[in-house]
Amino acid sequence: MPGLVRGMARTAAVVGTATATRNAVNRRQADKNAQAYAQAEAAAAPVAPPPQQYAPPPPPPAAPTAQEDPITQIERLGALKAQGLITEEEFNAQKAKILGL
Repeated sequence: MPGLVRGMARTAAVVGTATATRNAVNRRQADKNAQAYAQAEAAAAPVAPPPQQYAPPPPPPAAPTAQEDPITQIERLGALKAQGLITEEEFNAQKAKILGL
């Protein structure tokens, strides 16, 4: 019996040492990974995008002719606004002109 207990004790010691070593290696590798991630994150700091270049504003729509009805003119302005060619303020100003406000 003493030989069996001694063999079990030796096996337990070997397994315990192997487990402790594996845990230490895993911890060390996790620390290295965390440091590498932090360095990569710092290196990939947000770079400012190049400044946007704006096209000159489109010329204002031609003065309405007496033959066009106001609804058609406002629909055309709405199409220009939907395409992003004129701003909301320009749309409202032209609409006010058409409606005589």
